[in-house]
Amino acid sequence: MAVSPQPSQTRSAPPWWQTSILYHIYPRSFRDGDGDGVGDLRGILQGLDYLESLKVGGLWLSPIFPSPMRDFGYDVADYTGIDPLFGTLADFDALLAGVHARGLKLILDLVPNHTSNEHPWFLASRSGRDDPKRDWYVWRDPAPDGGPPNNWISFFGGPAWTFDPATGQYYLHQFDRSQPELNYRHPEVLRAMLSCAAFWLERGVDGFRVDVIWLLIKDALLRDEPVNPDWDGVNPHGRLRHIHTADQPEVHAIIREFRALFDRYGERVLVGEISLAPPELMPYYGRNLDECHLPVNFRLIYLPWRAEILRRAIAEYEALLPPGAWPNWVLGNHDQPRLVNRVGRAQARVAQMLLLTLRGTPTCYYGDEIGMENGRIPPEKIRDPQAINQPEVAALMGRDPQRTPLPWDAGPNAGFAPAAAEPWLPLGDDCAVRNVRTQDGDPASDLNFFRALTALRQATPALLLGDYREVPVGVAEVLVYTRALDGDRLLIALNLGSASRHLDLGFLAGEGCILLATGLDLQGAALLTPLVLAPNQGLVLRIPPHPSSPRGVP
Repeated sequence: MAVSPQPSQTRSAPPWWQTSILYHIYPRSFRDGDGDGVGDLRGILQGLDYLESLKVGGLWLSPIFPSPMRDFGYDVADYTGIDPLFGTLADFDALLAGVHARGLKLILDLVPNHTSNEHPWFLASRSGRDDPKRDWYVWRDPAPDGGPPNNWISFFGGPAWTFDPATGQYYLHQFDRSQPELNYRHPEVLRAMLSCAAFWLERGVDGFRVDVIWLLIKDALLRDEPVNPDWDGVNPHGRLRHIHTADQPEVHAIIREFRALFDRYGERVLVGEISLAPPELMPYYGRNLDECHLPVNFRLIYLPWRAEILRRAIAEYEALLPPGAWPNWVLGNHDQPRLVNRVGRAQARVAQMLLLTLRGTPTCYYGDEIGMENGRIPPEKIRDPQAINQPEVAALMGRDPQRTPLPWDAGPNAGFAPAAAEPWLPLGDDCAVRNVRTQDGDPASDLNFFRALTALRQATPALLLGDYREVPVGVAEVLVYTRALDGDRLLIALNLGSASRHLDLGFLAGEGCILLATGLDLQGAALLTPLVLAPNQGLVLRIPPHPSSPRGVP
């Protein structure tokens, strides 16, 4: 299958978010700049030289707004401020200026689906049934037996409803009970949230990643959800099919309002968190590409790490993209186990090579560039409400292990925080040897491989904007494809197995030239007939242009 860019994407300057690598920072864990054991804005500012060295283009920060921190910022108490834990508005302005001075972009995490129960809007709503903001949230009378209004369940365990004795009704929350859901069927809610977003757009932010954007509106009749016959019996939330709490038709009109606001400020990006399979994901681009610029594509995170499965998934996703839509790929984030834990250390560089050579915008998660693993969290150190609320599945559902602090050096607290501070989560067991400074000095380290890969990507138009074509090689556990633009043609060959593989690429004329190998040990001319892949090896090669590609030849 071949997928080519639109002519305008190669002949005129594309928007910055099409040619940038996005880098996801969990602020609590990046760097502590004030000595309290929690990462903050000053810490990120101190790390900008490091981030610039990674050749990333857009920095996405998980929430930094004022919050009681019951869900670590995803319970917002004020959408137009900075939580003192992270600093001040002046600190934010200094960070934004530093980001822009380096030619980078800054993306904030907007959480419009729910607020904290300490937000002034909810305090007013909860104050009485006749308050003007009562219907800004989803309130309903108890069921006839006095229980919740329906069978909806929370992502964090238990019913999605909490009873309020003072007003005699239940309020809806699909996450923690401290996160009541806003009612987007009330027109003032959307206007208020757009105003909050405009506050930051006016300040100069370059866009937003919008949290759980596909959940923003619920079934108007609050109907029960059906039992899921395919439930795996592990994640309690999967017990039901969420046909009335997610992906409702009315959500698209809301997203178009967000997009229209962003477009008024020029080249600002709207990244939508949407946990749906590709066929259901595509409508979130909008019928006229007027919704999300990048509806987040999580396929690489969830699929088994097998070449044939990945090949089919990439082909399906590319085939489904609407004309003119720009793809995107993600391999890690703050909600999923670390990349190394999912694919194994031997495959981690192969996975990074896949992410950063596919067509579209890649998003990387802090620490994956040095091969961080999930941390070990003793029971008394668990902080994640998803694990605390569901102790029976805490080992599977807890998200603390992938949120541990970034180790900067081999000193006290791994350079993340001063020696006298206690980091908010335990540091990784191997931080004395797996840290930024140690890897910086090792030419063959994961960090320097990542830098070589990002530098190659950013310097190669064929990787940024070229077409994508599968190369069928008929070899198990090997994934091969080309990226080409204006006569420059690259071949990417990835061995997802633990045995050497010989690839017959005789249909390619001449020799290839290895530009990068996962071991940082090969460069220069290479035979294409056969091309030998070592176990767990990935290669990026420049191959001769094909003057007249016959059908089926990439």
